[in-house]
Amino acid sequence: MQLRLELFVEAAERSLDFYRRVLGFEIRGSASAEYTMLTNGDAVIAINLRSALPSDHPLRIETGEKAGLGIEIVLSVADVEDAYRTAKESGWPLSDLAQQPWGLRDFRLVDPDGYYIRVTSRHAG
Repeated sequence: MQLRLELFVEAAERSLDFYRRVLGFEIRGSASAEYTMLTNGDAVIAINLRSALPSDHPLRIETGEKAGLGIEIVLSVADVEDAYRTAKESGWPLSDLAQQPWGLRDFRLVDPDGYYIRVTSRHAG
């Protein structure tokens, strides 16, 4: 089994900039305003335009409502210090890099649409 996240966003360009510049994703295939696939290692996130959803779709939300409520996107990386440095240099607001009680180091941030993301080391240390 593999997992691919499909995020429905308000403004595709803004989200594509965030995932590329802050988290190091790359566009896979062709980019469009309606649907663009991004990859970073084995992580796959597709950016979809929320306005393309039918009005009766369960994922349709009103402008200003929080997307992704109740979901934490966890990205495990080989070098959390490098990921943190890249994210910090982008200027995007994020938490400090912290050692967690369960042994892993991580930092957290919220994407332009309110999706909550934790970037974590793969191994304790």
